[in-house]
Amino acid sequence: MSLAELICPAGTPAALRTAVDAGADAVYCGFQDATNARNFPGLNFTPDEMAAAVAYAHDKGTKVLLALNTYPPAGKVDLWRQAADAGARIGVDAFIVADMGVADYIARTHPDIRLHLSVQAAASSPEAIRYYCDNFGVKRVVLPRILTIPEIREIRREIPCEIETFIFGNHGLMVEGRCSLTNYLTGQSTNMDGVCSPASDVEYARHADGSMSSRLAGFTIDCFGADEKAGYPTICKGRYRAPHRPDGYYAFEEPISLNLSRLLPELIDAGVHAFKIEGRQRSKSYVRGVVSAFRQAVDDIRAGRQANIADLVALTEGQKQTQGAFETKKWR
Repeated sequence: MSLAELICPAGTPAALRTAVDAGADAVYCGFQDATNARNFPGLNFTPDEMAAAVAYAHDKGTKVLLALNTYPPAGKVDLWRQAADAGARIGVDAFIVADMGVADYIARTHPDIRLHLSVQAAASSPEAIRYYCDNFGVKRVVLPRILTIPEIREIRREIPCEIETFIFGNHGLMVEGRCSLTNYLTGQSTNMDGVCSPASDVEYARHADGSMSSRLAGFTIDCFGADEKAGYPTICKGRYRAPHRPDGYYAFEEPISLNLSRLLPELIDAGVHAFKIEGRQRSKSYVRGVVSAFRQAVDDIRAGRQANIADLVALTEGQKQTQGAFETKKWR
């Protein structure tokens, strides 16, 4: 395959059609259950919707990657197996998996369908990646967002599969597949239930001075001034008061957004096969704007032209953008 395949989010059938029409090489999506890590009300696909979406995408020459990227709790693996079987019947082009048991089932039961290793598996060393390739036939790994370009280049030399990296969206620095913060408050797991900060536990309160607080399971996660835009309450991006910081501060990470538009040529040179845009919870307008901009940029780079990325600040999660660890020469 050629380098710089554009992998785009599809949280709903409408968003999938939008991403396909905007120029996605592939879209990633999930069923309406705990088998995928964006298990929110109003998102994802029924089996019938997935079948129609795959037909639409394939008619336009776009691949569909089915996210089965959560971890089955003990005794409940049948849901993941049924989702894999449904995806195979529908004709998806690849499964994105994290759990070894799910990977093993698909490798044995549907060996003709590609396996992609999810970032939720947190495989960031050549040894870990090779293990998945050797034992389950993994064809691509989605790398964590903590690796520098020199590290990616070194990993590429030592593994037998393709590399996919995130280039735009949430700049999550928690170790993927290992975060239990939301489970601590709500009893629902990001890794097993597929939901971080479930909507049923989220509430907003407007105060007399016009300010607003966001809460999760009854706990205040952040407070916003009357002129501030209130964000969705996730524990890792909350602002908290402490004796040494009575004004409030981001204890885990600031809600900034990843934007690697300026580093696309370097990532291609490092051997990255696919660029992933995060945002299955985003609107159609977000999907259209971001996918179109990166489609043009990738096409320009492939043609040897200077890429001209439009200003994407208004579409990002926070007010700030970063290139994160990717632009660092030495991370360790």
